[in-house]
Amino acid sequence: MTDTTHQKGFIRRFFGAIGGAVTWLRRVFTNLLFLLLLLFIGIAIFGKEERLTIPQGAALKVAPSGFLVDEVSQPSVLPAFLGGPPGPVEVRVKDLVDAIDSAAKDNRISSLVLELDYLMGGNLSKLEEVGAALQRFKAADKPIYAVGDNYTQAQYFLASHADTIYLNPMGSVLLTGFGAYRNYYKSALDKLKVNFHVFRVGDYKDFIEPFTRDDMSPASRENNQRWLHELWGEYTEQVTGLRNLPPESIDAFIEELPQNLQQHGGSWAEAALANKLVDQLASRRVVINELRETIGVEDKKAGYKSIDALAYLRNQKLTQIPTPGAGKVGLISASGAIVDGEAPAGQIGSETLGKLIAKAREKKVAALVLRIDSGGGSAFASEAIRQELLATREANIPVVISMGSVAASGGYWIATGGDRIWASPSTITGSIGVFGAFPTFEDSLESIGIYNDGIGTSELAGTMRLDRALPEAAASILQQGVENTYARFLRIVAEARGSTPKEVHKIAQGQVWTGRTARQLGLVDELGNLNEAITDAAQLAELERYEVMEIQRELTPAERFLRALSDNVDARIAASVEANLPLGAWLSSLHPALAPLAELHSYRDPRALYVRCLACLAP
Repeated sequence: MTDTTHQKGFIRRFFGAIGGAVTWLRRVFTNLLFLLLLLFIGIAIFGKEERLTIPQGAALKVAPSGFLVDEVSQPSVLPAFLGGPPGPVEVRVKDLVDAIDSAAKDNRISSLVLELDYLMGGNLSKLEEVGAALQRFKAADKPIYAVGDNYTQAQYFLASHADTIYLNPMGSVLLTGFGAYRNYYKSALDKLKVNFHVFRVGDYKDFIEPFTRDDMSPASRENNQRWLHELWGEYTEQVTGLRNLPPESIDAFIEELPQNLQQHGGSWAEAALANKLVDQLASRRVVINELRETIGVEDKKAGYKSIDALAYLRNQKLTQIPTPGAGKVGLISASGAIVDGEAPAGQIGSETLGKLIAKAREKKVAALVLRIDSGGGSAFASEAIRQELLATREANIPVVISMGSVAASGGYWIATGGDRIWASPSTITGSIGVFGAFPTFEDSLESIGIYNDGIGTSELAGTMRLDRALPEAAASILQQGVENTYARFLRIVAEARGSTPKEVHKIAQGQVWTGRTARQLGLVDELGNLNEAITDAAQLAELERYEVMEIQRELTPAERFLRALSDNVDARIAASVEANLPLGAWLSSLHPALAPLAELHSYRDPRALYVRCLACLAP
């Protein structure tokens, strides 16, 4: 070995050692940061929560992040910001309502500020529940201020409850009306040579149409147009009433938007101000300074004197003293598609929900309220859940159903198990119909040279294989199963509503109704929100004093940890992407477009029979 070779080898080793040391230090530093993050969040989750000091005269800051829901979905394995799959960011409506109602009675709370930039959406009925709480807050002679750089349709509905609405001079109020648009896959399935076998009852049962058509059927168009116009009427009536505007002003603003923008040099904000949709155009800095002067300042370096609504609610729960001798009204939330067996939060598993209902009986609640927010799913699972409700009633425990945004098809099947049914005027319900669906891929496989052959002891042997054609006998069996299940559905509804299957059939066949119309048709008993349903349940149980006991599936420590990660970080990230990046908004728009395809894998009804509503993606 020469001196030169030896020298080069030494130099390489020297710099290699330095590189290795740098890599080691980087890994150690990264791991320490990650461990510190885990430690911080672990303390936040499992540590003892301290009571907050609520400043006298503070404003309740209501700044929801994500989508309004009745039940928060199961957290994913990893939050999106740590590389996990993207998912919805959610805030419970009940938490917001409870915080606002408590603050309305709290002498320390002087006012309420709506900061809505991170609210990503919410169905009209959920917005109405929060809006009703805001109205109760105003009735306590406490002012509400709304602050926003831009207002989407959902954000503006809540903002319209404020005494003063501030809008950034470069912002907008984006009102467009309600619509029901979806993707249709028939031509794509034909090109892939997928044979989609459909069995259904009801001309209006359109859940399966995206797989069998390339456009909306006339019956589906008629059905959807009816309830969409009813819901839009609810929206415009409430907003114009709250803003003291002429009834037709919202529709006029939308129809004349190009002319309005032209009159104001293309400024959305100036157009909104001219049409009295907002009260003042001001930058966020100016608004915060005004609020500091109006509400007060606790820290001169901070903003206006305030406390976050969810932090306030946690503090109130810590200081809450049980009422001696009060009865218990159980409350269970059931949200999502209905499936057989166990299911995480965000879906309704027949066994999971059945265990919660049985748990309510074990705890000997005086009454039970089941909050349903579901467009349906498995017929078998829906019936299993209904039987649990009937068992509760047999135990002399009144059962009251509270419908959320949607309680249709399988959701309505479950609702028939209650003593009384409450719905909001904008609830989507009905869709009493049944379908069966079974795709086969024999032609797809044959096109690439894969064939299926064999022998069985009967024509039905191997029938439900996806790689074989569906025999006529099997198709006949499935269609008869659909018709039998539909007849059973009609009987269940008729018995629950004091009608006959023939009369129910007239308003069934998959037709969708708003809560207001459903009450006129006799499908629900009362119109009102969750709190009113709880009060009704207490009256049925003859309780003079009562407390609400929420009955939920207990999260594991790992699930609580992941939920805290998602709640505290993902909400702002997801909302910022949605609000600021066109790509983010486009990606979000793909979710409802592909939802029908993604949902098929969760269907596991033992007879492939479903009571599911396509129209029930309420705006």
